[in-house]
Amino acid sequence: MRLNYISQIKSNLKKSATISTKRPTSNILDGSYISVYKGRSLNFDDLREYVPGDDVKDIDWKATARSQTPLVREYIAEKKHNIMFVLDTNKRMLAHTSKMSEKKDVALYTAGTLAYLVSRNGDYISSVFSTERSMQYFPFKTGLMNIENILQAYDKALTPRNESGIVRALDYIMRNIRRRMIVIIVTDMEGKRSISDTLFKRLATMHDVLLIDISDTDASGSIVYDVETFDFLPDYFTKDKKLLKREAKRKEQIEKESSDKLKKNGIVWSKFDNTDDIAVKITELLARHKLEKR
Repeated sequence: MRLNYISQIKSNLKKSATISTKRPTSNILDGSYISVYKGRSLNFDDLREYVPGDDVKDIDWKATARSQTPLVREYIAEKKHNIMFVLDTNKRMLAHTSKMSEKKDVALYTAGTLAYLVSRNGDYISSVFSTERSMQYFPFKTGLMNIENILQAYDKALTPRNESGIVRALDYIMRNIRRRMIVIIVTDMEGKRSISDTLFKRLATMHDVLLIDISDTDASGSIVYDVETFDFLPDYFTKDKKLLKREAKRKEQIEKESSDKLKKNGIVWSKFDNTDDIAVKITELLARHKLEKR
């Protein structure tokens, strides 16, 4: 099998490394995957300022003397991680993002890029998502072929007839997988809304959870495709100011309620709207999650 998706991901990462001068991006592109589990080991990661509750044994006294600020060492845990990608396959993912990219492409390459990066750390990667008729489960494995198989199957599962929801996939892993995991949820606004506070709490209690939100296009504009009717929205809707105002208010309310649920349960999330800055967005998401877990 040819690694078509992996080849494209590698190409995109090289392009990002060339055009971006941001230090966090170059760090993640050269293989320094930021572990979300921390523990004392021989693998030194970084220095940061001391905060109350830190173990005094981790203070780097020489660095502290140089900077005149208490600094502690951080270490990357030696153990390999179990990374679970829970992917939304509802037909909504065939629509467009706010930047008019195809949502399925942004979802596929965001999940694929993150999977590729963590695979370089030797971590075990699994995935769960719904097809039109059943649940697709990929057991934990290492290697690029595993990632390629997941991405190909995910692409095929995104069809105009797929009415499945992200909650079904999350319920599946809660019922069937007992090991501790880093759960990466890839969904959109409606997917976030559909996940209850109770389910978020259960997930966050058992696992480390991050959420990738694929943005939705605005209802205004000359070309807005509706996946429910398989047609473009008529002008009387896209140009009606009252309807657009009502729709914007609805989306704002959903975003607020979803954001409150995620914050309440300590789940870090980020919105992705195109394939051009995936590496930067992933780096920022992992960095925020790392701070959250301190």
